Amino acid sequence: MRAVVTRVKSASVEIGGEIVGRIGKGFLILLGVAPDDTPEKCKKLAEKALGLRVFCDENDKMNLNLDAVGGQVLVVSQFTLYADCKKGKRPSFVGAAGPQIAAALYEQFLDECRALGHEPQHGQFGADMLVASENDGPVTILLDTDELM
Repeated sequence: MRAVVTRVKSASVEIGGEIVGRIGKGFLILLGVAPDDTPEKCKKLAEKALGLRVFCDENDKMNLNLDAVGGQVLVVSQFTLYADCKKGKRPSFVGAAGPQIAAALYEQFLDECRALGHEPQHGQFGADMLVASENDGPVTILLDTDELM
């Protein structure tokens, strides 16, 4: 699994002209799933993402995590994180999991966020979404379970 975790002042996701998820200070997490991903990888990724200490303390050092700042989470599925751009100019997405596997692990990731004490706002798996964010810093971290396990 891959996650792009962006520290935001605010973020939202809109589907069909309606805002379906909105947060203030916290993390916008774009989540991609590969065919060989597992529930164990999903849990590990959620723990790592939500535990990142990238919020500034009183000395302006990135030392605080989501819990410490009362942050929120917005999760958006994004199969394009598995784009293969090695050949030509049109990406291939064969490295992304099919909808059956990806949807189940996306839902599990949302459940893992809840288990970690953060009720996630979220988009809708497979929908065409407009995602807006006010990046803070900017601070953007790429996590990949192939490097975490």
